[in-house]
Amino acid sequence: MFNVQEFRAQMVYDGARPNLFRATLTFPSLAINSTQGTGFATGQSASQKYTFMCRAAQLPGDTVNQIPVNYFGRELKFAGNRTFPEWTVTVINDEDFIIRNAFEKWMSGINSHVANLRDPSFISGAAGYQQDGRVIQYGKVGDIIKSYNLIGMFPIDVSPIELDWGANDTIEEYAVTFSYQWWESDTSDALTRILTDEQ
Repeated sequence: MFNVQEFRAQMVYDGARPNLFRATLTFPSLAINSTQGTGFATGQSASQKYTFMCRAAQLPGDTVNQIPVNYFGRELKFAGNRTFPEWTVTVINDEDFIIRNAFEKWMSGINSHVANLRDPSFISGAAGYQQDGRVIQYGKVGDIIKSYNLIGMFPIDVSPIELDWGANDTIEEYAVTFSYQWWESDTSDALTRILTDEQ
């Protein structure tokens, strides 16, 4: 039976708000394409600016595949392996192009446009192409109510920026899609790591 008071009693905190979030990302910090002189000097400044320019993101989903097995015409389903789908953010573009340039250099370090090579300094450590990121959900009083660490991220697609003579009163933005190894949160098997990072 419909009872609005029972619904109100369940909505204790007035619902989580999608606009109360912050995304952080560590760009590779050492030089890439050093033989070509392009470098990666914007790594640190891009990481700082990304926190403010990342306009939209997602709390990552959770997927465990299934294994169907047929027995006498009846399909039974068993739990398969976990997969981590791609993760996409929307970034506001400022005229300094710091973040855009950093993403382009990051992807160029993974595979250069002309030589079809990976930069030798782009293998592991702080300069490695796989970096960690985080997305944090805040409550209305400013407390952290959910946090995800995305481990081993790297960009696989930086979308075009549309240009248009008729696009008045707008600011450029673009999407970046990442692949990553796995995510960790307070409900995953890496509870200790997340709680330690938040302190």
